[in-house]
Amino acid sequence: MTDLGKLYLIPSPLGDNDPAEVIPAPVLDLICRLDTFVVEELRTARRYLSKAGLKGRIEGLRLCEAVADPGAPLVALCHRKGIQVVPLTGPSSIMLALMASGLNGQSFAFCGYLPAKADQRRDAIRSIEKTSVSKRQTQIFIETPYRNDAMFADLLGVCKGTTRICVAADITLPSAYIKTMSAERWKKEKLVIGKRPCVFLILA
Repeated sequence: MTDLGKLYLIPSPLGDNDPAEVIPAPVLDLICRLDTFVVEELRTARRYLSKAGLKGRIEGLRLCEAVADPGAPLVALCHRKGIQVVPLTGPSSIMLALMASGLNGQSFAFCGYLPAKADQRRDAIRSIEKTSVSKRQTQIFIETPYRNDAMFADLLGVCKGTTRICVAADITLPSAYIKTMSAERWKKEKLVIGKRPCVFLILA
């Protein structure tokens, strides 16, 4: 989102919130003063901008589609071209999950998405757990919502009983669920996460 030689990195809600519930008022005010947006998905962006205060003005905006979240290539290009990059305040599922997990916030790593194939995913979990042990480091990763429960089952099947696992789903929403327990205790919980945005954290 450019304005006078600046690229504003605009946060968005983590779910179907009213933007005013989670986005600071000054950020919403700024959004309403911009007229060009680079977005990942056009329909979602239109809905968000309408709720953010641009209702009735969407058709007059220039919405450029095709930058994948988080838009690192565009940000890198702006740095090369000397365009100021301005990150704006808003919710971050990764940082909020870490804050609420009770795990090590002094040393952590974000691993992104683990492999989709079950055997490769389990190998990745073993590797991540070993790294967590050796570095005493919280490991953070995410999953496509429809694979949440498969991921959770693999975590319980692979991790040692003493490894602490945090499941942080629907962060900032009324249906938010954030809980940390050992793998051994989780096995007694019989949790079904379902198809919702979720962040997983482990500390071995």
